[in-house]
Amino acid sequence: MSRSARRLPSDDLRGVARLGIGTVGKITELVEALHVAIARVPGAAAPSPAGRMRGITGFAYASVRGATRLTGLGLDAALRRLAPRRVAELPSSDARCAAVAALNGVLGDHLSASRNPLAVRMRLRRDGRALVLRRDSLVEAFPDAAGHVVVLAHGLCMSDRQWLRNGHDHGAALARDLGCSVLYLHYNSGLPIALNGRGFARLLESLAKAWPVPIERLSIVGHSMGGLVARSACLHAARNGQEWPRLLDTIVFLGTPHLGAPLERGGHWLEQLLRASPYSAPFGKLGAIRSAGITDLRHGRIDDRPTRDPDAETPSAPPRSLAIAATLGRRDGDLKDRLLGDGLVPLASALGMGARTERALSRHIERSVQYETSHLALLDRPDVYRLIRDWLAAGPAGAEDRRSAA
Repeated sequence: MSRSARRLPSDDLRGVARLGIGTVGKITELVEALHVAIARVPGAAAPSPAGRMRGITGFAYASVRGATRLTGLGLDAALRRLAPRRVAELPSSDARCAAVAALNGVLGDHLSASRNPLAVRMRLRRDGRALVLRRDSLVEAFPDAAGHVVVLAHGLCMSDRQWLRNGHDHGAALARDLGCSVLYLHYNSGLPIALNGRGFARLLESLAKAWPVPIERLSIVGHSMGGLVARSACLHAARNGQEWPRLLDTIVFLGTPHLGAPLERGGHWLEQLLRASPYSAPFGKLGAIRSAGITDLRHGRIDDRPTRDPDAETPSAPPRSLAIAATLGRRDGDLKDRLLGDGLVPLASALGMGARTERALSRHIERSVQYETSHLALLDRPDVYRLIRDWLAAGPAGAEDRRSAA
């Protein structure tokens, strides 16, 4: 066994083992499904109505599934006994955080549903450590707590540690230049966006009640999916009568796919295409291996309520917002701008230029386009940081009037 494997925490080993056992089970199901499809041709022995093979062949598949399940249970029990009792969440390496974040982005809903130790729990963090949202703990973590609190929300397949890119972190720079207190949201980006939005709203409500000093201003900076989670949090807070939105003065959206992302749509159409033929249908399961969070990106879905136009019913952004979009093009309308956007999100989607989304966003949304900039470059471009800093430094228009009226 290698040194790196020996250093792997036992909970990580349990999580990887569960995924490995689950993968063997899925492969067995795929092979049997192919066998069933072939057996349906004229003249072949018919499979069972449940889609399983019969006779000795069916017994063989059942034996593989049973042995795999028993192996998984035994391995999980053995690794559980090796797990030390932890009294606090300790920060892990950047490489581990990045790997776990990517895994959660792709399979996060499955990890959560199966209680896999690798599933990320939503937390507000600082320096990679989870914050306890009690006044005494926050006083210790923020001895110089400011009245202006900024919360940064990362994007799909990322973590709070990945705001640091090429030596720059928007949050650390804002704390330095504006004297605000900065916190980072860490969440399982594979869960449905609405579920993450509901959880984010609860965290912000707890934060507002426990913050060491009265919060005068609350600002959110959301990159990519993080902006959708922030909008969803606003929507759920409004429905549930939470207090923290009264403190929220602005959200800055960085490459947020308000109208959805075409890459997820490509995955959806591939899945449908594979399912069109009985012989390729089993491979459709491979096309379906993407999380609920990724699926929600197809149309920028932030609500789980079954209505025709849920985003338009309740404002999902504060009265003042800034949408910063990136494009690989050199100028408006050139080939890269039209076809690629920032490489992941089309320009119109990042700017929220659809009629439905414009109603749901804000009456006072400002927009800015960064040319020759990729989706991830929004995290470290100096001109992008200056836009964020100057926007937050200016303060919300009419904020004092709103607070005095409240």
